[in-house]
Amino acid sequence: MTAMDEHPLDPGTFLNEIEGHLLIAAARTEGRTAAGRFTARLDWLTDGQRAEVERHFETEYLTLARASWERTAERGRQLRDEYEERYRRLRQHLLTACLLGCALLAATGLVITALT
Repeated sequence: MTAMDEHPLDPGTFLNEIEGHLLIAAARTEGRTAAGRFTARLDWLTDGQRAEVERHFETEYLTLARASWERTAERGRQLRDEYEERYRRLRQHLLTACLLGCALLAATGLVITALT
């Protein structure tokens, strides 16, 4: 039995999981690169101190990246909710206008029929 048999994922969820792992890996690489650039200017650090500062820098970088992603995802959810509500209202207004137009046409037809 494979891991996929134990926890079946639909393809969309599976791709989202892969994308998440790739984003984290890219953020780690960016964090390490930024940490290396930062500590390169601190030539007075010992190798052990440099490694510790780089670890802390990378951790902070990942924390900030995660917070940014969470804010972006939350804003995306808010925008989606706002647009869905606006779309529902637009559909409702359009349906109302169509029904009003049909009623007006029917009334006009009745008036014309009554006059002839």
